[in-house]
Amino acid sequence: MNILVVDDEAQARERLRRLLADTDGRYTLAGEAADGQQAIEICKTQRIDLVLLDVQIPGMNGLDAARTLAALDPAPAVILVTAFELDALDAFGDQSAGYLVKPICGARLNEALLRVQSRTQSRSPVGVAETDSNRPHAARRREISAHYRGGLRTVKVEDILYLRAEHKYVTVRHIGGELLVDESLRALEQEFADLFLRIHRNALVARDRLAGLEKRADGTSLMRLKDCPERLPVSRRHLAEVRRRMRDAD
Repeated sequence: MNILVVDDEAQARERLRRLLADTDGRYTLAGEAADGQQAIEICKTQRIDLVLLDVQIPGMNGLDAARTLAALDPAPAVILVTAFELDALDAFGDQSAGYLVKPICGARLNEALLRVQSRTQSRSPVGVAETDSNRPHAARRREISAHYRGGLRTVKVEDILYLRAEHKYVTVRHIGGELLVDESLRALEQEFADLFLRIHRNALVARDRLAGLEKRADGTSLMRLKDCPERLPVSRRHLAEVRRRMRDAD
């Protein structure tokens, strides 16, 4: 991946430069920028796959720059860098590929880069649109991991029942318990589009675990999942699509 580092502090850019150099050539530092406007101009003129973007930069702040970058074609992935735990991710919603908190350590950076790389496919040939049917799945993860009490916990994707965004994290509910990850729900939906179905703005459920819908007295609907005692709310916005997917699965 070609990576652009954006930070108004030279020392911060130098640290990321050294951390990227320690990845044994797996990632390329394609450039550096000190503000959002400069970052946008670089992305318009060069192929940039990923932007490590500091939120607190002068002029156009990092969040505004990220929204502008998201509108480019092709749009680079963006990992927000912040000195304040989770504030940036909350502000930007599901549109970023994640966040890193300063001071950045090599292990967390590598983990974030691997997540982005697993979702980033090679550029489609001119005139050929990438669709769910022709998008390769070989590069995506088979497990989702998160740091927990100094160690790394993992869960197989096939064992996941649902994914739910709650406040500052995404809860990964699996047959053996729960895992909290600092990824965005939208990014997970894009990576595993054929495996999970959105039933609410904050919830995705495993397609192969769908068991049925329940209608409550107030007219709202709940989703039943195999191997899961919980009932998850289905929003009116997604109800028709959920019903269609369940009919197709029968």
